[in-house]
Parts: sequence; structure tokens; C-alpha cells
Amino acid sequence: MIRLFRKYHRFLAIAVCLPLILTVISGVGYTIFDEWFEQDEIAHFLIKIHTMKLLGLEGIYPLLNGLGLIGLLVTGLSMTSLFKKRHSSPRSPS
Repeated sequence: MIRLFRKYHRFLAIAVCLPLILTVISGVGYTIFDEWFEQDEIAHFLIKIHTMKLLGLEGIYPLLNGLGLIGLLVTGLSMTSLFKKRHSSPRSPS
């Protein structure tokens, strides 16, 4: 079962890597250029990248990012064995 989750986790990681990196870098860049340097033109361009308004994907891009992250969390947490039932071992007499 863990092998199956590793397979899905690896596939999801490859699929959502670039969109998530773009989202993070453009979000941080937007904050830096808007708040610190007050460069409105660059900040406006970065927010278009952040929301994928450049390609007309602003309606579905956040949903895809969110679903990708949820998938990574579910498959990643399932591989940690946090949710396995622990068997109680018989105690040895002291």
C-alpha cells in the first residue's frame, strides 16, 4: 500500500512542482516589489503570474494548486505511518 502511495506522491510532486514554485516566487516577489520598493508595474505583472491571469486561468489555477497540495498531503501523511494501528505488545514481568 505504501508503494502505491509513493507512486502517486511522486507523480503529484512532479505535476504540481512548477505551478507551486511559480505561485510562491510570484507571491513573495509581489510583496517585495509592492510593499518595499513600491514598483507598481512589476508588482502588477507578478500578481498576474501569481493568479495566472496572463493565460486566462485565474478561475481554475488556485483550485488546481489546492487540489495538488491536498493530494501531496494525503499521500505524504499516509506514508509516515502516523495512522497505523499500534499493536500492544505483551509486557514482560518486572
